[in-house]
Amino acid sequence: MQIHGKSAIVTGGAGGLGEATVRRLVADGAKVVIADLAKEKGLELAEELGGSAVFFETDVLSEDSVLGAIAAAKELGELRVAVCAHGGPVAAQRVLGRDGSPMPQALFDRTVALYLSGTFNVLRLTAAAMAKNEPADSGVRGLVVNTASIAAYEGQVGQSDYSAAKGGVVGLTIVAARDLAAVGIRVATIAPGTFFTPAFQMPEEQAQELWGSAVPFPKRMGRADEYGDLVSFIVGNYYINGEVIRIDGAQRFGLR
Repeated sequence: MQIHGKSAIVTGGAGGLGEATVRRLVADGAKVVIADLAKEKGLELAEELGGSAVFFETDVLSEDSVLGAIAAAKELGELRVAVCAHGGPVAAQRVLGRDGSPMPQALFDRTVALYLSGTFNVLRLTAAAMAKNEPADSGVRGLVVNTASIAAYEGQVGQSDYSAAKGGVVGLTIVAARDLAAVGIRVATIAPGTFFTPAFQMPEEQAQELWGSAVPFPKRMGRADEYGDLVSFIVGNYYINGEVIRIDGAQRFGLR
């Protein structure tokens, strides 16, 4: 899909996988809305990228907030791509704790709301905006790329909330693609393995030592720019639709 001169929205665009995606889409010629709650980081990134990106403070769970990001994107150009790369803290907790107490329902609900409901909120609203575009080659009007995780398939101990949310994103993919086929909007999902991002809050060398060895090959953690490269590839390949793509170095999570 021709993205040069068009606009895109990246939720979670101020850091980690989102930042790498913003940079790659800008390199591909797009104008990008950095949709995030991290205002300071988002404004710094927008300033660095000049007129190719703007920051819009965005809560993915708020309809008005997402609609505001969409309006900001339309000021930059025709909205053709949305990437859901937002995230947040997840407290690892078993269904039953060591003392036999159950995981708080509020904790489960919070994680599912952020990772699944927030993704759907962005999907539905950006799709509604893209459906008004003039069709490009093959009748394509737009693309939404969501982010799952290999934890959707092999969740580890203490990941019931996170795995359930990401599993929901996986399940949403083919249904949304079929729902939106009539208006020419593609939907794809990326399921990353262990990627190094600032969320680890430690030097990369330390993180690589702890987790990189568990990856079969390349024997290291993923790099955020590799995620951004995959987004760019999906943008350019019209026939990728309704698919979940693992990017994990052949890693399969174990019990822990």
